[in-house]
Amino acid sequence: LQNALFKKDLQFASGAAIEFNDEFMEAISYYAYSASSELAGERGTYNSYKGSKWDRGILPQDTVDALEDERGVKVDVPRGGKMDWRPVREAIAQNGMRNSNVLAIAPTATISNIMGTTPCIEPNYTNLFVKSNLGGDFTVLNSVLVNDLKKEGLWDSDMIDQLKYFNGELAAIEGIPNHLKQKHQTVFEVGYEAIIDAAARRQKWIDQSQSVNLFLAQPDMKSLSHMYRHAWHTGLKTTYYLRTRQASDIEKSTVAKADKKSFTPEQVQACSIEAMMNGEECEACQ
Repeated sequence: LQNALFKKDLQFASGAAIEFNDEFMEAISYYAYSASSELAGERGTYNSYKGSKWDRGILPQDTVDALEDERGVKVDVPRGGKMDWRPVREAIAQNGMRNSNVLAIAPTATISNIMGTTPCIEPNYTNLFVKSNLGGDFTVLNSVLVNDLKKEGLWDSDMIDQLKYFNGELAAIEGIPNHLKQKHQTVFEVGYEAIIDAAARRQKWIDQSQSVNLFLAQPDMKSLSHMYRHAWHTGLKTTYYLRTRQASDIEKSTVAKADKKSFTPEQVQACSIEAMMNGEECEACQ
C-alpha cells in the first residue's frame, strides 16, 4: 500500500489516500467475487451455499447498515462505491459462489523487508532501521526517500548520519523540504486514526477481515481507549498487534559487537511453535 501511495505521490494520512483505499479495495472485491461466481457456474457452488448471505443476495458492503441497525449506533464509514455492482449481483443470483470465503488481508512482516517493500497495508515503520530475527540483522532503508533526497541534492554521508541519529524520522532534520517530510512520515507520525480510517474503507468490501496492526509510541490507557473505540465506531471487524517503540535504537556509533548466537534447526522450530502457542508471531520462518 505504501509503495502504491508513493507512486501516486500521496501522503498516507491524506484524504486522497483514504479514498484510494476505498477505490482499490472495491475493484479487488468486484473482480474477486465475479471470478468466484463464474467458477460456480462452471463447477458448482460450495456445499453450504444454500441459505448463506451470498445466496440471500447480501454482499459485504450491505452488512454495514445491518451492523449499524444491530448496534443502534452509527457506523462511521461512507457507504457505496464507484462501480456498478448490478452485474456481480446478477451473476451471484444466477450462478452462486464457488468460495464461501473470498477475501482477507494477511500480514507480511519480514517477507516485505526481503522484497524491498512495506508490510502489507501499513505505512513505513521508519525510514531507516535494523531488523533482527534468527536469520540475522539487516538494515531496512526507504529507497523512495533516498531517490527523493538525491533529486534534491541532499543525499550524502551527513544525511545518513542524521537519519541514524533521529531513528529514521525526518521531522527534526533541517534542510529537508516539508513536502518530503509529509510524504515520508513514519508509522508513529501518521497516527492511528489514518490507519483505522483506511482500514474501515477497505473493510466494507471484504467478506472476511484484515490484520490491522496499530501503533502507539508510548501507549497509555486514555490513548488506547480512544484508539480502540475509534476502530469499533468505524466498523472494523478485528485489529491485530499493538506496536510500540522498541527500547533499542539504530546503532549510532561504531561499537564492538558480541558474537551472534547461533541456533540449531531444532531450536528455530521450537521458537516458532512456542510463539504460536502464545498467540505471537515468529519471524524466523517468514
